[in-house]
Amino acid sequence: MMRAILFALVMMVSPALAQHAHHKGPNGGPMEDVAGVHVELVTAGSDMIIHVTDEAGKPVSTSGFTASALVTAGAQKDTVKLEPVGNNQLKGGMKAAAAPGSNVVLMIKTTAGKSGQAKFKI
Repeated sequence: MMRAILFALVMMVSPALAQHAHHKGPNGGPMEDVAGVHVELVTAGSDMIIHVTDEAGKPVSTSGFTASALVTAGAQKDTVKLEPVGNNQLKGGMKAAAAPGSNVVLMIKTTAGKSGQAKFKI
């Protein structure tokens, strides 16, 4: 009986998790919800850019936000400090371009005092 209940729960939750994991933002990067905003991770060479929007997809000013990201690929680790740039972006430089399959953990704090983490795989 417990196996049947567990199986049913897994089957109900799995599509939602899979759908969320494949959600791409308008700039082609993966998106996550964190600290009351939507964040999209985009890398270009050694640049890391986080686009920040609200639930309706409208830009959110990043002035006053603080953020950093930990990029890991195997034993390689890189901590990236992200600074507000433009209207709704946070930007920082990595030591080198992120390798495919790298993991990124974004730590962010908004001007409203909300903070959180988002995890990405590139």
